[in-house]
Amino acid sequence: MALIKKLPIDLGVRFLEYRKIFFVISTLIVLTSLALVAVRGLNFGVDFRGGTLIEIRTHQVEELGALRSELNSLGLGPISIQEFGQPRDLLVNLQKQDGGEQEQQVAIAAVKEALDDKVEEYRRVEFVGPKVGEELKISGILATVLSLLGIAIYIWIRFEWQFSVAALVALSHDVIATVGFYALTQYEFNLATLAAVLTIAGYSINDTVVIFDRVRDKLRRFKKLEQNELLDRALNKTLSRTILTSVTTLLALVALFLFGGEVLRGLSLGLIFGVLIGTYSSLGLAVPLLSLTDLRSSQDEDEDSHDDKTLPKKDDQSTPIHLG
Repeated sequence: MALIKKLPIDLGVRFLEYRKIFFVISTLIVLTSLALVAVRGLNFGVDFRGGTLIEIRTHQVEELGALRSELNSLGLGPISIQEFGQPRDLLVNLQKQDGGEQEQQVAIAAVKEALDDKVEEYRRVEFVGPKVGEELKISGILATVLSLLGIAIYIWIRFEWQFSVAALVALSHDVIATVGFYALTQYEFNLATLAAVLTIAGYSINDTVVIFDRVRDKLRRFKKLEQNELLDRALNKTLSRTILTSVTTLLALVALFLFGGEVLRGLSLGLIFGVLIGTYSSLGLAVPLLSLTDLRSSQDEDEDSHDDKTLPKKDDQSTPIHLG
């Protein structure tokens, strides 16, 4: 028998009874995340802050800690080193130097001189200027905002404005919390992690839409059921699906975190956090926010409009049918 069939169809959890607690928790998460970004800031990668990325292949597997200490002793600012695929393939991340391009070239030459006896091949050297980094920051923020608005418009078209507002608040909560997570852990924030943030938004809205669809279905079927009871039933009916989806996704992400190497560690850990926070927001924020609105009124208006179109006209002279 399939595992999902062994799970209870309705767990009977009273989510709406704890909605005020959920709202307080979510508010604290958002405020804490914003404070972390303001105080600690994000550890921007070369993509955003500018600098030089050097990809090398060494003669043998090097001890990253010792190699990092040797390069940091050059006085060029913090230099990060991480594996990139194979243990002998490394990425050296050198921050932007004060001064012009000439100072940057001097720093690159100093790093190469320190690495020459260990390097078999220099595969690429990429320099990102501060202007490009600023443009990427602006583009990244714009992409995030537009994606959230696009999702909200889609929810509005498919459902009602109440669902759209709840989804937008929940998605903003997930994005802010994930950015706060990167500010807390100081994992490098680059274009890849920005893509992870947008992926988390997509994952979260997928789960939310499934629950919203069940809410809409129950609104049509149970006309006299109290609204909070109806929302609880919708959440419980989809809870087993939500749990299984989250667990299977987390299994893949944990494997990526454990075996993906240093270069994927920050990305995979951010995705793990995002799946957890996205699952929470679908259950504890998006649907409970609907309880603050009157879903019945908009549903009744739609049905009244539909009924008006289907009712026969008063001057319809159709002949009645008599049985017997």
